[in-house]
Amino acid sequence: MLKGKAFKFGDNISTDHIVPGRLAHLRSNLPELAKHVLEDADPDFAGKVKPGDFVVGGSNFGLGSSREHAPLVIKMAGVSAVLAKSVARIFFRNAINRGLPVLICDTDKIKDGDELEVDMAGGKIKNLTRGKEITFKPIPEFMLNILNEGGLVPYITKYGDFKA
Repeated sequence: MLKGKAFKFGDNISTDHIVPGRLAHLRSNLPELAKHVLEDADPDFAGKVKPGDFVVGGSNFGLGSSREHAPLVIKMAGVSAVLAKSVARIFFRNAINRGLPVLICDTDKIKDGDELEVDMAGGKIKNLTRGKEITFKPIPEFMLNILNEGGLVPYITKYGDFKA
C-alpha cells in the first residue's frame, strides 16, 4: 500500500518539463539533477515533495525524448508513483524499468494536495481527502515483481530471468 500527497500537473508534461535539457550536464550527478525535477512545471516541486508522495498528471504524461533518467529522478525525489490519464509509451517503459510505478486512471477526481492511498495489486486509489475511490487496471504480477525489486536491472540481477 502506498500513501502520500498528490502533486497535480496538467496535460502534456514532457520529459523536458521533468528534466530540462539545459541541465543535461547533470546527468552524471543524478542526486543533483533530482533537485531540479519538474522545475519547469512547478519551480517549487523538488522542495515540497516528500517520500511517498505522488505525481498526478493529465493526458500524455512523459511525452518527448526518451530520457531514461526522467522517471529515475522522479523516483529519487521520493515519489512513490505517477498517476495519469495516459502516458507516453517510452516513458512508461522507462519508469517500470527504473522501478517507478505508473498508474493509468481518471485523475480528474484528484486535486493538488489530496492525500491518497494506492493499492497497486488491487487496482484501487482511495482519495482520503475527498472520500472517493478511483479504480485502475491492476498491474500484472510480473511487473509488480519488477517494481518490488526496484526495477528491471535489480530484478534480472537477482533472478537471472523472468516469465511474463
